[in-house]
Amino acid sequence: MRILIVGDGGRESAIAKKLAGDSRITKMFFAKGNATTEELGENVYDAKTVVELRDFAIKNKVDLTIVGPEATLVDGIVDEFTNHELKIFGAKQRAATLEGSKAFSKKFMQTYGIKTAQAVVFDSYPDAKEYLQKQKFPLVIKASGLAGGKGVVICENLEQADATLEDFMIRRIYGDSGIQVIIEDYLEGFEASIIAFSNGEKLFPCIPVKDYKKVGNGDKGANTGGMGSVAPSPQFNDEHMQDFEKNILQPTLEGLKAEHLQFKGFIFFGLMVTKNGCHLLEYNMRLGDPETQVIMPLLENNLLDVIQDCLDGKELDLKFKDEKAVCLVMCSGGYPRNIETGFEIVGIDKVKDSQVLFAGAAYKGNKIVTAGGRVLNLVATGDTYEEARQKVYEDALTINFDYGFYREDIAKF
Repeated sequence: MRILIVGDGGRESAIAKKLAGDSRITKMFFAKGNATTEELGENVYDAKTVVELRDFAIKNKVDLTIVGPEATLVDGIVDEFTNHELKIFGAKQRAATLEGSKAFSKKFMQTYGIKTAQAVVFDSYPDAKEYLQKQKFPLVIKASGLAGGKGVVICENLEQADATLEDFMIRRIYGDSGIQVIIEDYLEGFEASIIAFSNGEKLFPCIPVKDYKKVGNGDKGANTGGMGSVAPSPQFNDEHMQDFEKNILQPTLEGLKAEHLQFKGFIFFGLMVTKNGCHLLEYNMRLGDPETQVIMPLLENNLLDVIQDCLDGKELDLKFKDEKAVCLVMCSGGYPRNIETGFEIVGIDKVKDSQVLFAGAAYKGNKIVTAGGRVLNLVATGDTYEEARQKVYEDALTINFDYGFYREDIAKF
């Protein structure tokens, strides 16, 4: 088989590593890939748009395409490939709107009785500003469109809420993504992520993951795409899973069918678990990053078989190792705001116990240099969280690049 993986982050590196040992795969292409994927196949730099990717898949006789990033799904790559009888795993464009528009997804949740925070959607800046005057704090303001995981702000007071509203709707720091905003009640509890495979008729959840979204230790600072992850989530128990399946997973499936949004791909549930149970914060219509990095090492099933079974509409029986996995994300200085790139990464050869998954990193000659905000991931497994944690942090000490940093409290419970 010849496989195309769309994307260039740590998530795509994790997918590639999981597939790399499969003897059925004769060639892997990555658009555009990174330093990890360059060692596992061929990075493709001149196929960026949906049409260019389609033409590349036809020309290179690609047997299966797996889509990583949300924007490509929202742009309709699955519909385009399907129309040309190209096999592809991912959400169709209408289903991808559940991630592409938080306003759309919030209405979907409310329509189908999916447990979520109370919220109001605004298209008008003056109306949203007036609404804030009467609210209790803290509350949450979200940009409706795609913002790379950064368009969500927990506002502690009116001054911060006004500033956030101005950033999103007037200054347009996330472009058109902030034209429409959601203002919703703040929920207190702990977050968890559950990714499920869809075979078009049913959803099959993986183990729950704990993701660290804030840039600083102790969950301080700005939201990021994710600074680390742990699987399985240490706080998420069997009772929480039953609550999730009853009040979120099942009504989501019913809503997908009622709205004719069925697809064969991934769906990600971003959860807040409060004293009143699980609440859905958001949908992502693809694998999470850095959640994928800790799910893949624990998944006992052959990933290619699972994807093929989904495409064939078959039932899944997902199995996971009875181990713990920890992912540590190493970032460029200034992330998630202004960053500089192009710095050489040294010390990779000294890593002992962790899997190195490059993300914002690329080859420049025979050197690997920084090329993005989240530069690389260190992933390790162990019988305990502490064992896995110790491995990634010891290996992190061996790696250096100018202005690099990482959180020091991943998997520290």
